Amino acid sequence: MKKKDIKILLVDDEQDILEIVGYNLSQEGYQIVTASNGKEAIAKAKKEHPQLIIMDVMMPEMDGMEACENIRKIPELQDTIITFLTARSEDYSQVAGFDAGADDYIAKPIKPKVLVSKVQALLRRLKGVEGVSSTTTLTVGNIEINREEYKIIKDGDEIILPRKEFELFYLLATKPGKVFTREEILDKVWGNEVVVGGRTIDVHIRKLREKIGDSFFKTIKGVGYKIEF
Repeated sequence: MKKKDIKILLVDDEQDILEIVGYNLSQEGYQIVTASNGKEAIAKAKKEHPQLIIMDVMMPEMDGMEACENIRKIPELQDTIITFLTARSEDYSQVAGFDAGADDYIAKPIKPKVLVSKVQALLRRLKGVEGVSSTTTLTVGNIEINREEYKIIKDGDEIILPRKEFELFYLLATKPGKVFTREEILDKVWGNEVVVGGRTIDVHIRKLREKIGDSFFKTIKGVGYKIEF
C-alpha cells in the first residue's frame, strides 16, 4: 500500500496538535482526517475507514478510551490500528488504553521526526507479523485461524479480536507447546522500534483468556507464555 492511499485519523481537542501533527504527516504523503472529540472520531472513522487512528485520551464529550472501545465494536474497522498520543504516560493509563483495544501508546511531548518514525513503524504492521509463517489459514485443535481475514473460528463460532490480540494468538498458535519469551513476543508482535509498557503482553494474554479460553494459555513465570490445545 502506497503512502498516498493510507488515511490517518487524528483526534485531539487541541487545534495546535491537530495542525502540527497533521502537517508533518501530510508532508510525508499520508491522507489526514481530523476530529476534536471521541464522538466525532467514531463518526469520522465509520465514514473514512482510516488505516491508523492517533487519538488523545482526555477530550470533551467522549474521551479517547470510550471512543476506542466503541470503534473496536465496528466490524469494518477491526483492522484499523489505534494508538493513543497523550501526556498521560503512567503505567495504569497504558494498561487502560490496551484494555480499551488500543494497539500502542505514544507519550507527549514527541518530536515531529520521532512521531513520523513511530507512525511508519505502526503502519508496517499492516503487512502482517514479521518473522511469522506466511500461511494464511492455521488449524489447531478445534480452532481455525485465518490470518488473511483476521478471523478466528472456534467450534463453528466466529471470534473477533483486535489486531494485536490476533497477532499474539497467531504467533503462539504457530508452535503449540513452545514457550515464547517476552522478548520474542515483543519483537515479533510489536517490533523492535515500538516501545510498549511492561504489562502490555499480560493485558493482551488476559483478554485472550477471556475470549478464547483460559485453559489454552500457560504462563511460564519469569520466561513468557505458551499455548496448548
